Amino acid sequence: MAKKKKKKDAGEPSGDWIVTYSDMVTLMLCFFVALFNPDDPDPQTIQALISAFNAIGMGAQTGGNTMAPGKSADLGATVMSLPSMDRGKNLGTAVKRATSVFEPEVKSNKVRITFEERGLIISLASDLFFAPASADINYEDSRDILLRLGALLNSPELAARRFRFRIEGHTDSGDTDPAIWPSNWELSTARSLAVLHYLADIGVDENRFQVAGFAATMPLSRDDTPEGRMNNRRVDVVIIDEGHL
Repeated sequence: MAKKKKKKDAGEPSGDWIVTYSDMVTLMLCFFVALFNPDDPDPQTIQALISAFNAIGMGAQTGGNTMAPGKSADLGATVMSLPSMDRGKNLGTAVKRATSVFEPEVKSNKVRITFEERGLIISLASDLFFAPASADINYEDSRDILLRLGALLNSPELAARRFRFRIEGHTDSGDTDPAIWPSNWELSTARSLAVLHYLADIGVDENRFQVAGFAATMPLSRDDTPEGRMNNRRVDVVIIDEGHL
């Protein structure tokens, strides 16, 4: 008769499961942090995050940095009080509104909208707004666009935070008529000033503007083709982000 084999002693329970559990908790934390939008915080969301950290032992602890309110919070220095967050939210709203307001012109390449580190840039095609070698605005073709631009700059989301604006003139590298413009520097600056004066005339506060002319020093495209030169002739209206004032 075969003898029964004795079962081996299982010994102490293994603690290896805690490693897998910790990995799962960490991944879930990263997932929910990724879903959090720091541009649009509210007290309820911040408090929920703090509660979640407290629940897993990462909240207020003795002897170290915590997420509990400190002395600075008593003085009003909290994440909700940071002005840049409101500005970022308002500038993001302006990007969406500009894209909607100028949608027909964007499709026809009369207006270009880009967002860079320094802020929102609304580029106006100079060939639509000005005759060749001229700084006189072609009101018949451009009045409606400038009126919509003025309404955008006066919109509540931009007026509330007192954003600053910079109008930048750009030309191609072609020669100017010295009898009218000594160089493209004067032409590009004069076009910027013309746009400024029109926007001020329709009610945009001129004290919020800066004006610059860059001649042909900041091209968007190669300047050796007609299409490239046309692309480079523009007036940029920049809604300046706070960090670039």
